[in-house]
Amino acid sequence: MSVAKKEYKRVTVKSLVDMKKNGEKISMLTAYDYSMAKIVDAAKVDVILVGDSASNVMAGHETTLPITLDQMIYHASSVIRAIDRALVVVDLPFGSYQSDPKEALRSAIRIMKESGAHAVKLEGGAEIKESVKRILAAGIPVMGHLGLTPQSIYKFGTYTVRAKEEEEAEQLMEDAKLLEKLGCFGLVLEKIPAELTKKVSESLTIPTIGIGGGKHADGQVLVVHDLLGMTHEFNPRFLRRYMNLYEEMGNAISNYVSDVKSQDFPNDDEQY
Repeated sequence: MSVAKKEYKRVTVKSLVDMKKNGEKISMLTAYDYSMAKIVDAAKVDVILVGDSASNVMAGHETTLPITLDQMIYHASSVIRAIDRALVVVDLPFGSYQSDPKEALRSAIRIMKESGAHAVKLEGGAEIKESVKRILAAGIPVMGHLGLTPQSIYKFGTYTVRAKEEEEAEQLMEDAKLLEKLGCFGLVLEKIPAELTKKVSESLTIPTIGIGGGKHADGQVLVVHDLLGMTHEFNPRFLRRYMNLYEEMGNAISNYVSDVKSQDFPNDDEQY
């Protein structure tokens, strides 16, 4: 059943809660630079995530762990300058919040002050409770992230689906309710069974955003480079590619090289 969409001039954390209440699904995509963010925002994506996935798609690292707080602030600042409508959420990178709630607050404050972002996102549940409380107490909106948490990849040892076993599923549900109780405005659920996503989403008043979590989440998020087919070696079941830019861009660049070599470019109309 389709739901009439309300037009939001600016999307806020309150807008997302309203969307859930009204049955309107939330669209979320990553962006890491000005040019891409300009396109994503103009397409009326509700939330832009400046994800620590920049470590993979922008810097070529195998995991999200190497990216630094300074680098996240750089990417977030670039995105913010492009935005007219979307809510911009920034990942706190690995090592900037796990060990000390005071450090977590300092990291979140730097992101908000130096980039102009609207909210931060943290991975984890009960184990980061004090960090979440400290950041929220400072008036900074927080989005949670449960299920597959890429910053913990060496603990898990694999990117496989999480919370398939009853014990882990129950812990995820407890963590989800805790994050809502603490005051998080939303929650990313990554790579968990669709039925668990449904159960979590129905038990919370705050919106859930799925990535590999099935259709029952209140919204969906993808890495924009994956959606556009700029990456080609990453093929999880949850990914729908809407373009094949890897091939199209490669062809365009090959044509440019050929035209330069053959002296077809520039022609008489392309010079002063």
